[in-house]
Order: sequence, then C-alpha cells, then structure tokens
Amino acid sequence: MRRHMSVTTMTISVLIALVVVASMTLAARPSPVIPQSSNQISGIGFFAEPGECTDSEGQGADFSLRMTGDLQGCLYVFVQSADCSPSGTYKERGAEIFVGQYNAEFGTFATTYQFSAKYEDCSNLIGEIFGRCEHPLTRDTGTGVFDGFTGRLDFTDDVQAGNFPYRGHLGK
Repeated sequence: MRRHMSVTTMTISVLIALVVVASMTLAARPSPVIPQSSNQISGIGFFAEPGECTDSEGQGADFSLRMTGDLQGCLYVFVQSADCSPSGTYKERGAEIFVGQYNAEFGTFATTYQFSAKYEDCSNLIGEIFGRCEHPLTRDTGTGVFDGFTGRLDFTDDVQAGNFPYRGHLGK
C-alpha cells in the first residue's frame, strides 16, 4: 500500500511538472502580429465588372475585386501558383495591391495571399463548395493613409451570394 502511494504521488508530481513546462512553453511563444493600434475592418468584395477597376497599379492583374465596406476601392490579384488535387481541393498563392480609400482617405497597400477551396470540378474551377483566404499586408508597402500600416484581411467566400465577405485588422 505504501509503495502504491509513492508511485501515485510520483506520477502526479511528474504530470504537474509537465503541465507547468507546457504552460511556460506556450506562454513564451510569440503571439500573432496584431498592430499596437489596431482597427477592426470588414466589408464585402465582388468580382469587378469590366471598366470598374482600371488603375494603372493593377496592370497585368489576373482579376480584380471591387471592395466595399471599410475598404472602398479595388483589390488587384496576381496569381503566382495554383494547384488542384484529385479530391477537388484547390490551393492558390499570389500577391495583390489594394488601391482605394480607408476612412475617406486615399492610399495603397500590397498583400500576399493563400487561398484554399473545394470545387466539384477543380480543374475548371466550377462548382465551388467553400473557399477562404488569408491576406497579410506586406510590410512597408503602404502609401497615403496606409503608410506604415500592418495587418491582415481574411475572406470567406459566400458561395450562395457569389461574393467575398472580409474582416481583419489594420493599424500602425
């Protein structure tokens, strides 16, 4: 009985030590980069109609989104890589530039992005089932109102409505 208590006590001590070490390790990990003076933003992006997004910054873009909400303007998308799996999973990476307004002030910023989705026919990008993407701002690319800004936009495709709600944070 005494030996059993010692083994139980020792096991509990080891488990407590592991919990303490794990807690210290997690506490020491860097948190996601969120600007010190961060402002939450949101809105909806739509595929731009011909003639809507014509800024020279978007020259050569694969497509553009007309942005509404907290960001008013155009997001020009430059696809750098894309891949379809046999299961219908689609992955895309690229770069973008936003040209427009925030709080009624003009500016531009660049992002990189990762898009992932599931399609019924991935090789032809038909029948999107779901899609989402992350767009961290590229450091030191902001001009005008976005000069010195950091942040990130996250889009989740609204497949039924055919638009792209976004939310995120911007700040210095």
